[in-house]
Amino acid sequence: QVQVVESGGGLVQSGGSLRLSCAASRIIFSIYDMAWYRQAPGKQRELVATISSGGNTNYADSVKGRFIISRDNAKTTAYLQMNSLKPEDTAIYYCHLWHPRENYWGQGTQVTVSS
Repeated sequence: QVQVVESGGGLVQSGGSLRLSCAASRIIFSIYDMAWYRQAPGKQRELVATISSGGNTNYADSVKGRFIISRDNAKTTAYLQMNSLKPEDTAIYYCHLWHPRENYWGQGTQVTVSS
């Protein structure tokens, strides 16, 4: 059974940094496009950043220049380095792996940024 597990969330002060990890198992990780989404209380889930199977990246305007998405196919893990965090970055962050035939979500990890 495929498993997708996020980790690395926590409480951080405004201006601080966190690195989220998304570890996948029982999956050919390298063929999947991958994305980080987030959902704040009372808001819809929004796309934060994507990285294709070939390594191409895209970012939401709200995080461009502050967040960096990356992947290590050998470790079947993707990362989201979050710098210069703001209170409005507070949300549950979800990892999503996508392939034309199937896709998987993680359970989410909470990120809270205090002002």
